[in-house]
Amino acid sequence: MNPYTHDDRVMVSPRYMAGAGDRIADVIGPLIHLFGWRHEHDAASGHIRIDSPDGSMFLDFNPLHPLGRWVTVAHHEPFWEVMLSRQAPLEAVAAVTQALPQLLGDARHAERIPITDMPLEQLAELNDWSADGGTLTSPDLYCSLRHTPGEDISWQVEHLYYENEPLATFTQDTPEALVGNFFAHLATPLAVERAYADVPLSTRHADSALITPVRGASVNPHVYHSLALLDRATARRR
Repeated sequence: MNPYTHDDRVMVSPRYMAGAGDRIADVIGPLIHLFGWRHEHDAASGHIRIDSPDGSMFLDFNPLHPLGRWVTVAHHEPFWEVMLSRQAPLEAVAAVTQALPQLLGDARHAERIPITDMPLEQLAELNDWSADGGTLTSPDLYCSLRHTPGEDISWQVEHLYYENEPLATFTQDTPEALVGNFFAHLATPLAVERAYADVPLSTRHADSALITPVRGASVNPHVYHSLALLDRATARRR
C-alpha cells in the first residue's frame, strides 16, 4: 500500500531519479532579481526569455516545448548552447543558470553561487560514479554523462528511463565549469525535496530510488533519509 498522497512532501534520492521538482524560481529568479537581466514573460504560455545586460547571452524557458526542452541557454561569439530537459532536477539546472553572470565577469554574489573547479572525473569518483573512456556512469547504471570531443554536442547527460530525450546537452565551446556545476548537483547523493505527485512513476517503483517523508520524521528529513539509505545498504549486504 502506498503510504503517500499526491500532496505529501518527500525526500528523494538519487537526484537523477527525482524529476524536475517545482523550484523554477531558483532557475530564473536570481538572473532577474539579483543581476538585473532583462526579461519578457508571456503569462498565457509561461514562456520567459531572459537576456544578459551586454546582449551576449540569453536564456529561454519554454514549459510547453513539445520535446520537453524546458531551458535553453545560448551564447554568441563563440557560439555555444546548453539544453536542459524538463526531466532534469531543477537543482542541477539552477547550478548552471545561476553561474552565468560570473562567466560574463559579474562577480556579485559569487560567494553565494559557487562554481566548481573540480574535474569531472574527480566529481565522478567522489560520488561513486564509474569512468570508462569518455563516459561517466551512475552506481545503478541508470544515468550517464558522455563526452565526445570534436562533435557538435560535446557533453550529453542521459537517463535510461528517458532514452528518447537527454537530460542535458552541452555543445562545443560550452565552458566546462557549467558542465561541472550541472554534474556536481546531479551526481551528489544528497536527497532533494519533492511533492510526491511530481516524483516520476518510474522512480516510485525503482529499486535504486529511495523516498522518505518530510513530515513525521523523528529527526531532520535529510538526516532521516540518510539513515534510511544506511539501513538499506546494510540490509543488502547481509
